[in-house]
Amino acid sequence: MHYYDLYADDTGESHWRDVPVALAEKTFAPPAKAIEISEIAPATGMLFLRLRAGWNEPIHPTPVAQSLICLRGRVRVTASDGDTREIGPGDVWRMADTHGKGHHTEVISAEDFECVITQHWDPAG
Repeated sequence: MHYYDLYADDTGESHWRDVPVALAEKTFAPPAKAIEISEIAPATGMLFLRLRAGWNEPIHPTPVAQSLICLRGRVRVTASDGDTREIGPGDVWRMADTHGKGHHTEVISAEDFECVITQHWDPAG
């Protein structure tokens, strides 16, 4: 299990990295048996988003740190360094490029792109 992480370096260039998700066996819902789960990631909210088929946006940074879980459709996301990822059903994309050059997103499927987004808690306020 992994997620796609899009981040900006100190110069504002955005880059991709694939991050493995660490799972540990824990009791999550007693009296059910222990299951493999990850650590909890703090979040401030959740929203649903739809990008219509053919949607193609200008390059921009993400407004806040957030994670996207694709439900339907496909997008191609290009980091400012030129590296791309295709995000489709079941993929998780963590957006952390909140400054700098940002990224470009284009719907590449014939159907609309639909997803759930969780916005991350920022301890800096």
